[in-house]
Amino acid sequence: MFDKQQRKLKRSAKLFSVLSKYGFKDVLARMQGGKKVDETSDEIVSKGTVYERIRLVLEELGPTFVKLGQTFSNREDLLPKELIQELQKLQDKVDTVEMNVEEILENEFNISVNEHFADIQKDPLATASIAQVYKGILLDGTEVILKIKKPDVQTIIEDDLLLIKDLEKLISSYSEIGEKLNLKQAISTFERSLLEEVSLINEKENILQFRRNFKNNKETYVPKIYEEFCNNNILCMEFIDGIKVTDTPVLVENDIDPANISEIGLRLFVSQIMDYGFFHADPHAGNILVKKDGKVVFIDFGAVGKIPPNDKEILENLIVSFVAKNPHKIVRYLKKMAISYQIPDERRFESDVEDILNFVHSSSLKEINAQVIINKMKDVLKDNRLYMPDYFYLLFKGITLIEGVGRSINPDLDIVKSLHPHTKKIFTRKINPKNLLKTGMDRMMNFTDNVDEIPKELRSVLQKLDENKFTVSSEIKNLEKTNQLIKSSIVNLILTMVLGANIIATAIVFVSEAGPRIGELSLVAVLGFIFSVFLVIVILLRITRK
Repeated sequence: MFDKQQRKLKRSAKLFSVLSKYGFKDVLARMQGGKKVDETSDEIVSKGTVYERIRLVLEELGPTFVKLGQTFSNREDLLPKELIQELQKLQDKVDTVEMNVEEILENEFNISVNEHFADIQKDPLATASIAQVYKGILLDGTEVILKIKKPDVQTIIEDDLLLIKDLEKLISSYSEIGEKLNLKQAISTFERSLLEEVSLINEKENILQFRRNFKNNKETYVPKIYEEFCNNNILCMEFIDGIKVTDTPVLVENDIDPANISEIGLRLFVSQIMDYGFFHADPHAGNILVKKDGKVVFIDFGAVGKIPPNDKEILENLIVSFVAKNPHKIVRYLKKMAISYQIPDERRFESDVEDILNFVHSSSLKEINAQVIINKMKDVLKDNRLYMPDYFYLLFKGITLIEGVGRSINPDLDIVKSLHPHTKKIFTRKINPKNLLKTGMDRMMNFTDNVDEIPKELRSVLQKLDENKFTVSSEIKNLEKTNQLIKSSIVNLILTMVLGANIIATAIVFVSEAGPRIGELSLVAVLGFIFSVFLVIVILLRITRK
């Protein structure tokens, strides 16, 4: 605990020094309870806009803060455009760290490297902020990649996250902006995402999940994992001798059509989203290779997006509504998907969505730029105060990246065309009898739950009516008749709900072959039909009598 506190104090001192250097003395004063700040930095940088200086602060504070800025660089719903533009300039400034790979492997797995590896290159193939990548060869000649986490990176990230959370509390306590923008939730999301990314066990599980999802797909290949050399600090996987997806001359030399590759890549990404709700969250050109047999390979699975099953169904309905040009339903499904919303004007919201639909459908499909559409959509969400779940923004980022990669090798790429097969699949599944039966059963179960748990407000009204304690704030004539009318309306409503449930249940029994039968008809279905007719007659008599 003492060591952890010391580390935090050391990082706090670094934070104070950097903030002071870039002219944020007012922030420091608030962090120190209003005390005057001693300018201990040798160099005071006050030139440039406040947004430029924020970017410089993040760059100097290191990888965790750079990733924080990169994460928020696609959150136009939270931050000003000027700050977004600066955050988009952030680049990881990564230094290579000396590592004795053989010694690390022997300590981590208690093995003799010579008994398992024929060779391990001493110089890294690539260096990132969290890990370095080395090439090795197993004794059987298999080429592998060893991704090894940098020393102390976990500790540094955990300490920085504590500082970032302290900063969030500071901003929220001294300004309404922090609470208004829901910074606490955004920081919490960033923390969860970064800790997942720094865990190489998590990345291993992501790769295995992708292998399961696409094991029968002939257009892609997912690298093999060697689990005996994997833990939270090391990831060992198959080496892919691939061509960078944007290296058009090399693709052509190997008789690979770049236009076809762009369509396959986009199709695979859409499949990740629509078929599995589990997608690569950073599909830039450096993370996509092409094997010499034409298969597309996604690498670096540290960051993935996960769509919950319920939200996946809403997303499907959203896409179907988009294709059907139905702004009313799009608004409805966006609200269902949102974490929270405070829409000032519903009509304006629907009108904004309709404008986007008109823009898309009035343009040539090949001229449609996903980035333009996404920017318009982000503006609409921001203007109408919809706060969407994390995966929604990862989707925006992923679609923009994959389309950018695709258009760089195929300017005529048609992104909307890639949605058509999945839209047809959704339609087909929704009208499938089994799906209709399941939907009917689910709705009947929901109805049963609702009947069992009549809302407290309704029970309260009924109780007050029975005890003659029901009161209305304004004066009403014939109060007794009003009470009777309310009672009657509630009974009619419940009878109608029972009728609906009975019709659904009767339909389900009718299509099944279970139970006693009268000729070709199910006895239970016949009785259900008779009961439905009886309920209809009762409801009509009650309505006409009143």
